[in-house]
Parts: sequence; C-alpha cells; structure tokens
Amino acid sequence: MYSKKWPEKGEFVVGTVTKVMDFGAFVALDEYDGKEGLVHISEVASGWIKYIRDHVREGQKVVCKVLNVDKKRGHIDLSIKDVNEHQRREKIQQWKNEQKADKWLRMVAEKLSLEEDEIKKIGAKLEEEFGGIYYAFEEATTNLVSLLEAGIEEEVAKKIQEVARQNIKVHEVTIDGFVDVTSPNPNGVEEVKEALIKAYEFAKKGIFIEVSYVGSPRYRIRVRAPDYKIAEEILRKAGEAIVNKIKEFGGSGAFHRYVEGQR
Repeated sequence: MYSKKWPEKGEFVVGTVTKVMDFGAFVALDEYDGKEGLVHISEVASGWIKYIRDHVREGQKVVCKVLNVDKKRGHIDLSIKDVNEHQRREKIQQWKNEQKADKWLRMVAEKLSLEEDEIKKIGAKLEEEFGGIYYAFEEATTNLVSLLEAGIEEEVAKKIQEVARQNIKVHEVTIDGFVDVTSPNPNGVEEVKEALIKAYEFAKKGIFIEVSYVGSPRYRIRVRAPDYKIAEEILRKAGEAIVNKIKEFGGSGAFHRYVEGQR
C-alpha cells in the first residue's frame, strides 16, 4: 500500500475487474495504486471456458495470484484459478484489515496534524518493519517499544497505541507495575512477604497475578486480564493492598505504574 510499488511473483493480490474481453479480464490491483494486470482466459478457471462472462464480470472483486511482473513493459500476468478458497478468504481478510488500519493511521495523522507525505512515510515504515499496517497496530496494543525500535517517533507511537487499543479487541493483555516496600522491624523480611501476598487476593478466574523480586526494595506486579480496564483496576488494587499492609507493620511502601523501558 505504501512501501511496495509493484507486486511480486507468487504473491496473492486483491483486485477489481475493470474490463472483460474474449481473451481474458483486466484487473485493477487495489493494493498497488490501481496498477492493472491481465488474467488470460486460460487462467480464469479450470477446464474449458465457453463464455468468460460466466466466470468474471466488470466490477467484481477477485483475489489473484501473480504469475509474472514485467516492470519495463508495465505488464502483470495474473491467475484466478490458482487461488484456492482458503487462500482467497485469508487474503480478503488481510486486505480488509489493512483497509481498517489505514483509516486508523489517518485518524492518528488527523489528531497530530500530519501531512500526507508524513503519513506515507510512517505507513511505509510500518509495512516494512511489521509486514503490514494492521500488524503494527496489533503489536502496538501491548508493546509500544516495538514501534519506537522501528523508528516511529514517540508522539506518533503513543497515538498509534491509543487508537489501536480503541479499535482492536485483545483477547488477553498483560501489564506491569512496581511496589517499593521496606520494613525497619527485626522481622521485616517476613512482613514484606506477608504484604506482597496481599496482591494474590485479587487473582480469580481469568485474572493472573505474579509478584517477582526486581532488586531491593522493588518488586514487580504482573497482571494478565481480559482487557486493559480490568487489568489496570486489578493492578492498582493489588499495589495499594501491598502498600497498606506494609504500613500497618510500620514499614513504608509506594506503588508505581510501569512505564515502557523502565526496569
């Protein structure tokens, strides 16, 4: 869509039939700025074809396999018969996802007042690094660092993550937080352990909680839940419970929400 100007041999592409002739059908490739390819009549369907219009018609959306690309002559040879039903459905779904993701990218651009050239650069970078804009948004729901490592500016990356979380239903999310807990008492080690155990009171069906040692006095709280709203609430409650318990013992504690790149 942004990074590739020509399809590659063997690639599956989505196109719209623009003209049907006795010898074949011309197809405009939706993912390549309308570049046109030809499906010879022998590649329209298996077996002998009496009337080509019994198989394809103008305006029809089709999935084709690229047989050959001649960039110098501007020729692209396509096949419809070499695409099975599974490949067709999979490609159509991928294409639909990319269409949605392109709209999301433009939502990001609108929020940040980005120009068309900037949108194209970002789109191309996402395609090159993640194999598609949709995959980049999908990754962004849980991993902002991957966008930053791909060279996306932080402001843009954060907005991509925001839009991604609003539009992609994630079946399960994992978030982290930290607690710093200390106790000056002789049995302080046991008191810290007892305080940390309070976090597990919030574990229930569909909610996973793990507390691990990072380095004195810091401990990591990891929560896995069905969505971000639930995960954030559980993480906050678990952190507060630990802090309140250690304070009951006369110790001190503080809860910190995880920030990308923090350790």
